[in-house]
Amino acid sequence: MTNTHTVRLPEELTTRLATLVQATKRTKSYFIREALERCIEDLEDAYLAETAYETFLKSGEQSIPLKDVERRLGLAD
Repeated sequence: MTNTHTVRLPEELTTRLATLVQATKRTKSYFIREALERCIEDLEDAYLAETAYETFLKSGEQSIPLKDVERRLGLAD
């Protein structure tokens, strides 16, 4: 199953996409889907980490120094 989404693009991206479409004879949808598939994992990692960090800061919990974590896990030199 597929879903349809509407995306507003700046004119420069629209022009670049149109040029790519014309040169390759592929669809706009193909390239938009391809770009999203290539980037979504990095976006998830970045934004979910940012959200987790903000949640941690708001919680007031104390952080644990890396050396202490390494020692607890038996990874210290």
